[in-house]
Amino acid sequence: MMNNANEISHHTKLYGFIGEFAGQSSLSAILNKLFKVKNKDAMMIPMNIREDDFYYTVANMKKSHVNGAFISNEYTKNVVELLDEASEAVLKSGMCDIILREGEKLIGDILGINVLAKFLKNRNCKKIALIGIDSRAKAFCFLRDDFEISYFYNDLENLMNFTIEMGVINPDINRISDSVNIDFSNYDAVIDFSDLESLDMVDKFSDINLDMKQKKEFSALKLRADELKANYIGFDAMLEELSSAIFEFLEKKQHLDYDKSNMRF
Repeated sequence: MMNNANEISHHTKLYGFIGEFAGQSSLSAILNKLFKVKNKDAMMIPMNIREDDFYYTVANMKKSHVNGAFISNEYTKNVVELLDEASEAVLKSGMCDIILREGEKLIGDILGINVLAKFLKNRNCKKIALIGIDSRAKAFCFLRDDFEISYFYNDLENLMNFTIEMGVINPDINRISDSVNIDFSNYDAVIDFSDLESLDMVDKFSDINLDMKQKKEFSALKLRADELKANYIGFDAMLEELSSAIFEFLEKKQHLDYDKSNMRF
């Protein structure tokens, strides 16, 4: 198990949290506490990586002592081309937020969107307003389960193509425009995965409004939610859920199994 000083030994399983501002997040600290409580000899290390260094860092993970990594929002698309194997969700969406090293292979999957879906289900959310058509929106649609989703974006043609690509039957498509006021109060939750710089057209929000962005990321949703005194949920508000999900994912993949008689040097 981890010792009280959180020291890394020869047999400690190392994982990274890769992001431009990873060191400013409490994700690694929360997960490390969970490792200790569960008596697992493992540690996550925040890795502040600039975009210019991202490819080199991940590519070299294949021959490093790092066994995997959680990937911050800004790099979830970049990492896909570096994978040797990927889940169907990754291939369908074009994003990946968790990778494991198996030998000298990097295997990618999606975790954060599953955490988001579970978060919504636990709050009995069924009717969802989804803003955007990026890779995270694709992942949410792929994993949409029983949600009733209405789709919003400022480009109707691209939004229509998005729903066709994702195999949505009879989609509820809505155009976002500065000239038309929008009321989201009839939805159980609003998810913003768009690149919109402003949501000033929104007059009312739902009780749950989230985009899973970190504090350093610009959030049009947070800006407008604050103006309307509506509830906003970002990445930092879901760290407990994310940490638990990362732990369960690693355990499911048998990454946290450890036999003390078999020292790894």
